[in-house]
Amino acid sequence: MKIYSFIIILFITQFSFAQNNRQNIRGVITDKLSQVTLPGAVVQLVNKTANKGTRADTHGNYELKDISPDRYEIKVTYVGYKDVVVPNVVVTSGKETILDIAMDENVTSLNEVVIHANTKDKPINNLATISARTFSTEEVNRYAGGRSDPARLAANFAGVSAPDDSRNDIVIRGNSPVGVLWRINGMNVTNPNHFASVGTTGGAVSALNTNLLKSSDFLTSAFPAEYGNAISGVFDLGFRTGNTQKRETTLQAGVITGLEATTEGPIKKEKGSSYLVGYRYALAGVAQAAGINIGTTALPSYQDLSFNLNSGNTKLGRFTLFGILAESSITISGGNSGSIYGNGSGHDLSSKIGIIGLRHFKQLNDKSYFSSNIGINYSKNDQTNDDFDRLTSTTFTKEDIKVAQTGYNFSTSFNSKINSKLFVKIGVQDELIGLNLYYKQKENIKADWNQIWNYNSYTNLAQAYAHLKYSFNNKLTLNAGLHSQMFFLNNSASVEPRLGIKYDINGLSSLSFGYGLHSQMQPVNVYFLQTKNADGSYIYNNKNLDFTKSHHLVLGYDLHPFTDWRLKTEIYYQSLYNVPVNTLSSSYSMLNTGASFKTDLEDHLTNKGTGKNYGAELTIGKFFSNGYYGLFTASLYSSKYKGSDGIERNTAFNGKYVFNILGGKEWKVGSDKRNKISVDLKYTHAGGRAYTPIDLTASNSTGQEQLSANAYSAYYPNYFRLDFKTGYTLNSPRRKLSHSFSLDLQNVTNHKNVFSQNYDNRNRSINTTYQLGFFPNFIYKIQF
Repeated sequence: MKIYSFIIILFITQFSFAQNNRQNIRGVITDKLSQVTLPGAVVQLVNKTANKGTRADTHGNYELKDISPDRYEIKVTYVGYKDVVVPNVVVTSGKETILDIAMDENVTSLNEVVIHANTKDKPINNLATISARTFSTEEVNRYAGGRSDPARLAANFAGVSAPDDSRNDIVIRGNSPVGVLWRINGMNVTNPNHFASVGTTGGAVSALNTNLLKSSDFLTSAFPAEYGNAISGVFDLGFRTGNTQKRETTLQAGVITGLEATTEGPIKKEKGSSYLVGYRYALAGVAQAAGINIGTTALPSYQDLSFNLNSGNTKLGRFTLFGILAESSITISGGNSGSIYGNGSGHDLSSKIGIIGLRHFKQLNDKSYFSSNIGINYSKNDQTNDDFDRLTSTTFTKEDIKVAQTGYNFSTSFNSKINSKLFVKIGVQDELIGLNLYYKQKENIKADWNQIWNYNSYTNLAQAYAHLKYSFNNKLTLNAGLHSQMFFLNNSASVEPRLGIKYDINGLSSLSFGYGLHSQMQPVNVYFLQTKNADGSYIYNNKNLDFTKSHHLVLGYDLHPFTDWRLKTEIYYQSLYNVPVNTLSSSYSMLNTGASFKTDLEDHLTNKGTGKNYGAELTIGKFFSNGYYGLFTASLYSSKYKGSDGIERNTAFNGKYVFNILGGKEWKVGSDKRNKISVDLKYTHAGGRAYTPIDLTASNSTGQEQLSANAYSAYYPNYFRLDFKTGYTLNSPRRKLSHSFSLDLQNVTNHKNVFSQNYDNRNRSINTTYQLGFFPNFIYKIQF
């Protein structure tokens, strides 16, 4: 804490006392495909009485100066390009607004026809045809119940559910959360969450600092050829560039995100180089002292440091050094049978994350560029679990787990806009995976230890892809590609075609179709589960497992019936095969991995399982304008699988339906209307998760939890939650300074949503554990 206090004092010394609360909007205008800058592009504020405008300079840079704190709509025009309209641009007195804008070139010359490209309609990745959604940090922080977490924001989108209040795992169209790929600044990364464990994609608290993120993409199906080793979805995130002209500071305190300090500014203004650094330290102890139920009586500790250092443009190109360093720990002694964390047993958990990458961008000419990454992904998880031995009435150590994974990553891509119709992207990726796995367990206090993992070695996953985008005209666009990958541990290989077609019907509506074959290696720990032979030697029965594979088919319709309104619907079918199941007749399937905290310990697996997901989705949204927004999403779906016994069952993620309603209103207040009050509401209603009932008689007989033979035959009660958030933003009348306060009341009705059921060996009964109840999350932020 001494170091943190020093950082705070250092930042406060940077405070600016300029007697002017107006700010600037600036950025760079580029061609979306070639990344070349567009000098002379016209940038205008179009929704205010006193319109302001400017032109981009010879390097594509623009600046709108002396803008009063408010929300704005910006329009960009350039000869030969589609007009771009950027709604809901927020300006506060405490910070400049940096807004880079990419434009699409017109394919054909049009007479008396104006084509507008609203940035809220399209993903940042211009090669994504369908099932893709861009989101901004303003949305992450605005929505009620979001905890400043991108993964929890995604749970508001159609086709997505987050059935676990204790973790931010997300279920996409009935798939396991293990099927999600995370990417930061173009580099595939490990699980970027606190209290993460190897082989998972979620955690209790996000290690992603939203004050460093820029607008990013979330893809749920049939994604472009550049994305591999994922069968569910993709989080394609980016760190924003620090301010290249002036030093700025953000200080923040929140129940979930903790104490936070972020600083940014130029390194050398003339080169356009900059730094952006943010540090956070947990405040969970303060929340507990205030009587807030955070799901455990133990004290969780976590902290993270994120950074993005930008070299600016040099003769060798532009270099960006970025990363996340995070650690977390918690010790639960005995726990509480009704607690999400604990369940009556003792747990000692610690984890570390290290993500460091160097990104290089080199513009070759006005048509082509190279983009490359080299980096390290490190994750370490140590866990000790205790249990109660009924015969001796004592507690003993049941599991001892030490897992570390290091990934050495390299990727590069060549991107070329051949002409206004044709764009080509070719790339390769390679990851050298270092593993150190150790896991032993025993059933009772007198039993011998059983060694599950004891492995220290390396393996390799290589990927390559090619993608082309061809626009026949301004209405019809084709995206086609091929992705391939090889896992060198057992020489598993996959070749995966991708296809996307979009047809703009009349400027207000469009039809889209997507197909993709996707494959994913198994959670890396599964390959090294070891079985002890009679002679004392060990064998790895899972080492030759192939990729799990999936066919995605999606059809979508998009309509803009009114200004700032959007209606979108998609229907999809997903066929999964090559799924690991038991060699003997069993209901087990890897498609259910991630449904609980328990590690998969099945060591006799074969790729003979199947699964299918299908459903329909609807999104009706009103973008933020005229002081309010609204969003309704609905998903109806089915998720089934077959194990080695050939019986079709529900997957653990077959909730059948999810409905979300979100809305918010903002009022300008104060004598000059520079401040604002906001309220936001979120309502979620989802089907209960499928689960396997506990066989109480068998459990009492053995002293260990025994499940029914009817896997996933029962359902928990339906999930219901109502969140309410209110906020106040104060923009200083004389200084470049802003304050914001928000109170996010989560589960305001204190509804008891079932989390899980477990066998209590002490009381010989079945305990029901509930999700988090009423949870108030307060956040204060100051920017200067």
